[in-house]
Amino acid sequence: MKTALKFENIYRSFKNHFWQKKKEVLKNISLEIYQGEIFGFLGPNGAGKTTTLKILTGLLKPDSGNVTIFGHNVDSMEAKKRIGFLPESPYFYEHLTGYEFLKIHALLGNYTNCKKRVYELLDIVGLKDANALPLRKYSRGMLQRIGIAQTMITDPDLFILDEPLGGLDPIGRKEIKDLLIEQKTRGKTIFFSSHILPDAEAVCDRVGIIINGEIVEVGELDKLLKRGVKTDEISLEDWFVGKIKKNHA
Repeated sequence: MKTALKFENIYRSFKNHFWQKKKEVLKNISLEIYQGEIFGFLGPNGAGKTTTLKILTGLLKPDSGNVTIFGHNVDSMEAKKRIGFLPESPYFYEHLTGYEFLKIHALLGNYTNCKKRVYELLDIVGLKDANALPLRKYSRGMLQRIGIAQTMITDPDLFILDEPLGGLDPIGRKEIKDLLIEQKTRGKTIFFSSHILPDAEAVCDRVGIIINGEIVEVGELDKLLKRGVKTDEISLEDWFVGKIKKNHA
């Protein structure tokens, strides 16, 4: 399998005040994501998920280690051109309409035929009828959908999504999950963090579990769920909670 994303011995520490001891947030983590897979990055609050995503998108530098995207350094233009990123709490220009918001991103990405692309994406995420509505009037779920459309605007090869299903109703969640699976069938790679375990269980090919800044498990879901258990089936939620308790014991 070809590699889309690779972390090699990523270490990062912080300290809030100069007199405090540094806190290790990421402890030499290594991880490899393959092209064309949906990979779920799971962990409890404070485990290091957000720090990892910030390093992956070039918003934060690791103290040591290396990250490559399709063989290019994460800070290179070659890498940045191939990713679409949706943060957990994106900023939206509330006075713009949905159409205007996406058109700006299309222009920034030098996308040709912006109007056609914007309406295509509005239709895909179910916001075609709200295209002329100012973003300040969008519900949280609608904002999440417009954010996902924004990541798709330049047709990236790698989607980096932080809690992509947050704020969506059941119908919206189903639509976005179907959309992620559709992108996978087109050969796209999807790396997303989430605390909504059933969603990860529904769409992920593999998951990685991070606890206290360390990767404790990586693998295919069906194999991980059957490892070390006597029952035929165990839910991802039960397995995940067991892992957290074990690592905090």
